[in-house]
Amino acid sequence: MDTVDAGNTKIQDIQDYILKLKKLIELEREAEIEAVKSEIRRLSGEKREKLGRAILNLNGKIVGQEFDYRLVRYGRRKEFETEIGVGDLVLISRGDPLKSDLMATVVEKGKRYITVAVESIPAWALKNVRIDLYVNEITFRRMLENLDSLTENGIKALKFLLGLKNPAVPEKVDFQPFDEQLNASQKEAVSLALGSKDFFLIHGPFGTGKTRTAAEIILQEGKRENKVLATAESNIAVDNLVERLFGKARIVRLGHPSRISRHLIESSLFYQLEQHKRFREVKELREKAEEVMRARDRETKPSPQWRRGLSDEEIVRLAKRGGGMRGVPANVIQSMARWIELNREVQNLLASSRRIEEDIMEEIVQEAQVILATNSTAALINPEKTEFDVAVVDEASQTTTPSLLIPVVRAKRFVLAGDHRQLPPTVLSQEAKELMETMFEELIESYPANSRMLEIQYRMNEKLMEFPSKEFYGGRLKAHDDIKNISLKDLGIGKASNSPFWSRVLNCEPLVFIDTSKCSDKWERQRRGSYSRENPREAQIVKKVVEKLLQLGVKKEWIGVISPYDDQVDQLRQMISGVEISTVDGYQGREKEVIIISFVRSNKHGELGFLEDLRRLNVSLTRARRKLIAIGDSSTLKTHETYRRFIEFVKRKGSFVEYCW
Repeated sequence: MDTVDAGNTKIQDIQDYILKLKKLIELEREAEIEAVKSEIRRLSGEKREKLGRAILNLNGKIVGQEFDYRLVRYGRRKEFETEIGVGDLVLISRGDPLKSDLMATVVEKGKRYITVAVESIPAWALKNVRIDLYVNEITFRRMLENLDSLTENGIKALKFLLGLKNPAVPEKVDFQPFDEQLNASQKEAVSLALGSKDFFLIHGPFGTGKTRTAAEIILQEGKRENKVLATAESNIAVDNLVERLFGKARIVRLGHPSRISRHLIESSLFYQLEQHKRFREVKELREKAEEVMRARDRETKPSPQWRRGLSDEEIVRLAKRGGGMRGVPANVIQSMARWIELNREVQNLLASSRRIEEDIMEEIVQEAQVILATNSTAALINPEKTEFDVAVVDEASQTTTPSLLIPVVRAKRFVLAGDHRQLPPTVLSQEAKELMETMFEELIESYPANSRMLEIQYRMNEKLMEFPSKEFYGGRLKAHDDIKNISLKDLGIGKASNSPFWSRVLNCEPLVFIDTSKCSDKWERQRRGSYSRENPREAQIVKKVVEKLLQLGVKKEWIGVISPYDDQVDQLRQMISGVEISTVDGYQGREKEVIIISFVRSNKHGELGFLEDLRRLNVSLTRARRKLIAIGDSSTLKTHETYRRFIEFVKRKGSFVEYCW
């Protein structure tokens, strides 16, 4: 850091900020680990499975090998629903999970099975085991290591963030689009991103195609022979970028192969490594090592029982003299010496194979135009060996600053895509809440000239878009002509019920609010020992709405149910099957044809709790494509001016229906 050209005050400001970030990372790491351990200690396995964070009574079998990992499929006769998904780190155990250290990565899951990739699998781990969702500590370690070795690029980014240096204002650059369907605001964003000297920010509200725009920027940078690092916080978001770039540029996807979508595996470094003409040398060396291992394992391993304090060198010398020692027969000494010599040969063969493997991987990375990875996995790229011309980061508004700095320090300039009006990163530690203040939000507020907002949305009916556009985006969003009037009618959904109530709820009107304010049993409640909330009356209404939609011919996969509260989600999952039910956080970046929202809060004091985080409301209201049915107690909700405006908007433009029976 001493080589950075800055005044002592600026250096101290940066050093203090780095120390603060490191402290926040440690606090969050401890909070996440303790939260998982506490839940495992506090809840039975059955209860944790009910919450979707464990699967019990599994038997496994080895079903193959992929690269250096064993694939183990665990299954049982009884179906399970779980939040554990592909790419998650899990803990495999028998008895007390906290006494196990066997970690694996999920590669596939079905209704009765889940397949994991693991480096090695002991015999005990194949019968009557449980799998628990766990914390990936590697991510925290990589963030800390990155902060300990910031490059000049990283220092420069922190100067912008801390207001110690002003960025150059981007200038528009002419370009010929790869994607001919880009709209005017997307083209302007690409043009300015290409003309940025320091950084550029793409503000992409719901359905406006920020990933599509980011992909165009990446292709244009490749066309200009610039080397690009493209990242995102989640594997799914990285896969979305790979989908858009595959076959259009020389790309390499870094990361654990189990975390890469199966149909995109050809983009992975592992796949390209195995297809390389020199990989035959690696295979031959490994086969030779296995052959030598088999010979070695026929000899006596120099375990403490036989070694008796002798070093390897002493055993070999003793064998050459043909003697025994301390009750160890000469023939055992001879066998141990052969084991040692053969083991050295095994290690040399494996070391040679690794060196060739590393050379091949280095060659693949150097020849690629675009390297894709999660922010965390980008830490595996040595910035001294590979410097990128530009880093393009999607999901930047859902990424903490320490995570975002991993790709940023590896590039001369950076482009961030996100939407700070939607949910920030999830942070468990109350003491580390400052991590929710993202680099994306700080930069876009400090340097608006270095950003552009995408203004055409392609997701939802115009009426569903109108309120969030006015409330959160200054009314600047417009619905594309192709989708502005979409409804369930387009999907062949016929006439609704003859009942006046259900007719108003289920007709072609895209925006509906079911008001429970006149119900005597409308009240929220809290489970003992829980900080969450649930509302039985709203849950019953959600169940009836789902049943009525299915009767109309709406497919289960078209319907999504959202609630801000974990306990309400848990209650709904017990009552309704086959329909995706999740928290607001779980639906970020997602969409469904029909969304049903249960707001839950209903109390005499007008308390809304974390519903007051309006980013959560924004996400909830912007997941539906053709129909949104919101359920809540208007008398409680309207104590907040934004919810009051939403309810008034529904009364004017949608269908406001009172429920009470």
